[in-house]
Amino acid sequence: MVYLMFAAGLVGLFVGGEFLIRGSVAVAQRLMVPPLVIGLTIVGFGTSSPELLVSVQAALAGSPAIAIGNVVGSNIANILLILGLSALIIVVPIPLAPMRRDYAVMIAATLILWAMLLSGTVTRGFGALLVAGLGLYLWKALTGTRAPGAKEPDIDPAIAAAAVAPPLWKSLPAVLAGLVILMVGARLLVDSATEIARAFGVSEAVIGLTIVAIGTSLPELATSILAAIRRQPEISVGNILGSNIFNVFCILGVTALIAPIPADPRFARLDMVVALAAALAMLALAAMRGKVGRFGGAGLLAGYAGYLALVGQP
Repeated sequence: MVYLMFAAGLVGLFVGGEFLIRGSVAVAQRLMVPPLVIGLTIVGFGTSSPELLVSVQAALAGSPAIAIGNVVGSNIANILLILGLSALIIVVPIPLAPMRRDYAVMIAATLILWAMLLSGTVTRGFGALLVAGLGLYLWKALTGTRAPGAKEPDIDPAIAAAAVAPPLWKSLPAVLAGLVILMVGARLLVDSATEIARAFGVSEAVIGLTIVAIGTSLPELATSILAAIRRQPEISVGNILGSNIFNVFCILGVTALIAPIPADPRFARLDMVVALAAALAMLALAAMRGKVGRFGGAGLLAGYAGYLALVGQP
């Protein structure tokens, strides 16, 4: 049954990812919105839904280490693993200028999370501040694309040239169906893997940082790889940035509002250092090269392999 659950979850991830990509591109075409913005919002936040569900359930079940490990580990995996794998398939453009605000917010969110963990507890007050920060970011991201007279160089030429796009009543259900299938597939994989790890005596912190974090990041992985294969790299990079921002502001914020989260000291030592280093590495690639090629992708994957080798150490 465990292998059947794994196979069903894997199929669900890629079927859901295909629906999500097709529906999101259609929404972008219909609304004349750059695919990058769709990646940052609908795709990025939508594919983070499994992290939200798992973290809330962990908080309610009295397992706060899994909730925090899920957020930190997912943010690390999004950059080192998902961007790395996507870049091995196709060169992923990550230009700095149109995403300067989003890089700044991602790095600020990482530093804010680190400071909260050093305080010892992510309180309900901190949670309210995080959720408010998400609302401000969303408002700026969406209204910024509609500023009067704003130049729109990032709109895909296919969008600008499209005379007729699928109506929203057709494309939005595809987006919703894709998200639902992705969540079900990720849930099947996470549940089975977590039970196996607990049977072998693996700690909750390590489970949260590795199995749960990677498992709940599988929708981002499937979506980003499919976006790269379908030559929609803007959705791929928007997905990564949007997910990392959503993970901190919404997932940790909502979880802390439900129940204050005591922080395991280990997160502030190794894991937050790696999370910040990964975010800065992505920013450096954007500033110096404006893209991630196969060599850069291999470097990111090597960094993730090194992190996994260290994370199980006491």
